[in-house]
Amino acid sequence: MSSFLSSPASSHPLASYGWDTDWQAAFVPYAEQGLLPGRVIRVDRGLCDVVTADGVVRADTEFVVPRDPMKVVCTGDWVAVDPVGGDPRYVRTLLPRRTSFVRSTSSKRSEGQILAANVDHAVIAVSLAAELDLGRIERFLALAWESGAQPVLVLTKADLVPDAVTTAYLLADAEAAAPGVQVLAVSAEQGEGVDVLAAIVGGGTSVLLGQSGAGKSTLANSLLGADVMTVNAVRDVDGKGRHTTTTRNLLVLPGGGVLIDTPGLRGVGLFDAEAGVGQVFAEIEELAEGCRFSDCAHEAEPGCAVGAALADGRLSHRRFDSYRKLLRENRRLAARTDARLRDEMRRVWKARGAQGRAALEAKRGGWPV
Repeated sequence: MSSFLSSPASSHPLASYGWDTDWQAAFVPYAEQGLLPGRVIRVDRGLCDVVTADGVVRADTEFVVPRDPMKVVCTGDWVAVDPVGGDPRYVRTLLPRRTSFVRSTSSKRSEGQILAANVDHAVIAVSLAAELDLGRIERFLALAWESGAQPVLVLTKADLVPDAVTTAYLLADAEAAAPGVQVLAVSAEQGEGVDVLAAIVGGGTSVLLGQSGAGKSTLANSLLGADVMTVNAVRDVDGKGRHTTTTRNLLVLPGGGVLIDTPGLRGVGLFDAEAGVGQVFAEIEELAEGCRFSDCAHEAEPGCAVGAALADGRLSHRRFDSYRKLLRENRRLAARTDARLRDEMRRVWKARGAQGRAALEAKRGGWPV
């Protein structure tokens, strides 16, 4: 224990997995109890693989199973586990997370699902083999910004685009949907752009996200420099892929840092991501500050700066519609578990309904509706 407390974090066996002075300081109370630090590299049905200074151990999560699904053990977590001799070993506690990538579950209980913990970069893979879905890109980016990680948008399978001009147009469209985000066109098959991505993600923890068929496993293998992840072919009928990765795995990158590869995501529902939506649509939020009324709904109010930008073409209707859609979705989800917010939304709906009836009555010459 004394050597753990006195030795520098940079010389610790877990340094290549992201161990640093802050994690070491946070772990001191558990080191004094004789527990070992480790990072979760895989979770499977109540058990997890944890890399420690003694190597990878299999540990039971029975003692850290919470009622709150947001606090379940996740790939990327730093934990305290039993020392050598425990059989089976148990995870005794989770260290507080720095960041976490969360989406809403498909259930009606409005719960969040953590996909990765303690992530520095969220690498969103989107295939150029299919038509770009800018709305889905914006959705992924909102979750990425909300997580606290820095998003990186990677347009994969660039070798399938017929010419450089088309690639340039696709890059421009993606960049317009991703302000403040680095966008790369990458061909993992031919090695184009992989070195640039490796330089971006090197030295930290990155999570690789995207739909099935986006080429995540091929991209992961290129970054890892070995065929670690199995690659499945995309179906010719609809261009969709099968789930190559079935669990979230944390792997060490040869150039430094670690990568968490995730299964393909069919659904990416927002979860408490209003700040993330605001970051993705920063130009709309900035325009809204110039509206005459602070509670402007950007519909038909006088002095609406957003409406003026839509009218003169500075803001696209597609992007504005996507912004409103994501905000509505996020507020509906939040309202399911927040009684105060539900009441506030009801008051807004009633007020707008009254305004609409009054406007219609005035248009009909004062006759009641």
